[in-house]
Amino acid sequence: MIRVLLVDDQHLIRAGLRMLCESAPDIEVVGEADNGREAISLATRLRPDVVVMDLRMPGVDGITATTRILADRPATRVLVLTTFGDDDHLYPALTAGACGFLLKDAPPTDLLDGIRRASAGDNPFSQEVLRRLVHRAVHARAGASEPFDGLTAREQAVLELVAEGLSNAEIADRLHIGVTTVKTHITSLMTKTGSPNRVRLALFAHGV
Repeated sequence: MIRVLLVDDQHLIRAGLRMLCESAPDIEVVGEADNGREAISLATRLRPDVVVMDLRMPGVDGITATTRILADRPATRVLVLTTFGDDDHLYPALTAGACGFLLKDAPPTDLLDGIRRASAGDNPFSQEVLRRLVHRAVHARAGASEPFDGLTAREQAVLELVAEGLSNAEIADRLHIGVTTVKTHITSLMTKTGSPNRVRLALFAHGV
């Protein structure tokens, strides 16, 4: 079972998220919080696998809560679920350590899939957010004539697919290699680029 903590300051939103999560046989909601301070406390006590985190809340906001939760429990996966998909919310959330970024107008199945992917170590993004990241990457890389020095051709290919938001299994299928090989390449990429996690590696690929 994937243990999930729901964090949102709107009771109706939390109730809807709980009903959705409880419809999945592999997801268990272990707690709810209506502000960042409570989320930090519950994350310490309940030890969830995934925290579904709103950003705008009274008192301690979602960015601060994400930073503090991950400082205490780095293995926890924080999946942002928000109405606001602009850069002023996206990049601070990723810098804080969030593993993914979904918008609240996404189909319900996207959230369940996002929770599962987050728990498995992948980085789920809403398509709108991913398109903007790719658009920004194209402009940021437009003047670059050479790929990052020190990467093999295979590592460069893996890096580009990480930047597109593909999971390890999807990358393996695209490149016709094993998932274990993909994981090895990603570990090497993190070392070579100085990226502490997969999200920062994707941002590196985007030129951010």
